[in-house]
Amino acid sequence: QVKLVESGGGSVQAGGSLTLSCTSSGLTFDDYVVGWFRQAPGKERERISCITKRNNTLPYLDAVMGRFTVSRDNAKNTAFLHMNALNPADTAMYYCAADRSICGAKSRYWGEGTEVTISS
Repeated sequence: QVKLVESGGGSVQAGGSLTLSCTSSGLTFDDYVVGWFRQAPGKERERISCITKRNNTLPYLDAVMGRFTVSRDNAKNTAFLHMNALNPADTAMYYCAADRSICGAKSRYWGEGTEVTISS
């Protein structure tokens, strides 16, 4: 059974940093593209970025460009979302997803999310 589990969310003040983790089980992690997404209350889900099997990253969401970085450690079956200079607009539920070839709403496997709250 494939499982993705996000962790590392929490409440921080504006200007702070968080690193989210996405740990997988039940799949050959390095065969999968991993994406990070977020959904704020009352808004549509946004794709933050994705990291390919070869460690290339897709373009970042404009709102996080220069502040967020995606990485992965295949030996640990884990992907990361490093978030700096956080602001209240970053408050959302953050999700990771994995798929063999695509990175988007139709990615095959999804975690249940981790909540991030940024206070001003």
